[in-house]
Amino acid sequence: MGCVQIGAIVAAFYSRRASFSVLTHHPRARRYPFVATIEVTDTQSEAKIQERTSDLSLYGCRVETRKPFPTGAKVRIRIAHRSANFVAVGRVSYTTEGGMGIAFTQVEPNDHIILEKWVEELRDQ
Repeated sequence: MGCVQIGAIVAAFYSRRASFSVLTHHPRARRYPFVATIEVTDTQSEAKIQERTSDLSLYGCRVETRKPFPTGAKVRIRIAHRSANFVAVGRVSYTTEGGMGIAFTQVEPNDHIILEKWVEELRDQ
């Protein structure tokens, strides 16, 4: 698929102001060290944790926690950083003793703009 076609697809998403889905099982983009407060809610049990992120990419993040949700759990997240809040739906892609990886599966256009800004700032550091 050419750049023009991809650009047209992205423009169509933004022009409709609809949310879009991102499915991934492994990092598809470089992850950057990123520490911010994150609230993660398991959509099935409504269990909620408030922790810190340790890294971020355009497709997901890592959450430092002693009590990760199970792999495959669908979650809602809210990351607060500086004066902005990023909200998304995701899935727990992996768990470790010290945390879990979350792949973003649904991001609203306005939140995607916030995410892109943060990642661009991280690239420039």
